[in-house]
Amino acid sequence: MRTALAIARKELSIYFTTPWAYAVFTAMVGISSFFFMGLLQAFQDVQDMARTLGWNQMPPESASYRNLTDGVIVQLWGVILIITLFVAPFLSMRLFAEEKRNKTFELLMTTPVSPLELVLGKYLGGLGIIGTTLGLTIVFPLMLSAFGASASGTVLEWPTVLLGYGAVLLWGATCMAVGMFISSLTESQMVAALLTFAVMLPWMLLRGLAQGTEEPVRSFITYLAFDAQLSNLLKGILDLKALVFFFSVIIFALLLTHRTVEAQRWA
Repeated sequence: MRTALAIARKELSIYFTTPWAYAVFTAMVGISSFFFMGLLQAFQDVQDMARTLGWNQMPPESASYRNLTDGVIVQLWGVILIITLFVAPFLSMRLFAEEKRNKTFELLMTTPVSPLELVLGKYLGGLGIIGTTLGLTIVFPLMLSAFGASASGTVLEWPTVLLGYGAVLLWGATCMAVGMFISSLTESQMVAALLTFAVMLPWMLLRGLAQGTEEPVRSFITYLAFDAQLSNLLKGILDLKALVFFFSVIIFALLLTHRTVEAQRWA
C-alpha cells in the first residue's frame, strides 16, 4: 500500500504542476457559479410570485422552490453531475495513456511495482484531483447558508445537502475509474477522453432510452442507469442499492484496468 500511495502522490504532483488542472478548476467554478446564480434568481422569482399569489395558486412544479435546499442546491448538484461528465474524462485521460505516449510505460513495467499497486496508486491520484475539483463546489451551499438562508428566512437541510454532495463525489469517482480503464487501452489521451465521454453519457441516460422497452427489460435497464441510481441520493435519501451499484462499477473498472496492465506487462 505504501507503494500505491507513493504513486498517488506522484500523480497528484504532476496534476498540480501543470496548467491543465488549474484550467479545469477554473472551468468548474466558473460554470457552476453561472448556474448557481441562475438557480438563485429563479428561486427568488418564484418566491416573489408566491408572496403575490399565494402558494395555493402556484403551479405544481413550483413546489420544490418552497425551500433553498430543493430549489437551489439539489438542482445545483444535478448540474454539477453533468459538468463532471465533461470534466472527468479530461482528468482521467492521462493516467496511463501519457505513460504509453512518453514510452515510460515499458520502463515502469520493469520496476518492482506490481500491476495492482500501479492501478491503485494511479486511481488514488485520480481520486485526489477529481475530489479537489468537486470540493470547490461545496463553497456554494456554504455561501448560501451564511448569506442566502438568512435573507430568505429558510435554512438549508444539511443532511440532504451533504448526501447529495456525496452522490456527486461518488459519480466523480466512478467516472475516474471508467476513464482510467479506457486510458489503459490507448496511448492517445484525446482518444481516451472521447471514448470515456462516449461510454459515460449514454450509460447515464439509459433510463430515458429504456422508456420504449417492455418489462422486465425496462426495469433492468433503468437499474443500470446512472441517473436512476443517483436520483434518490441527490434528494437526500440514503439508497444502499445505489451505493452497492456504484462501488461495484468502480471495482469492476479497477479489475479490468488491472487485467489490462497485467496483460501488457507480459506482452
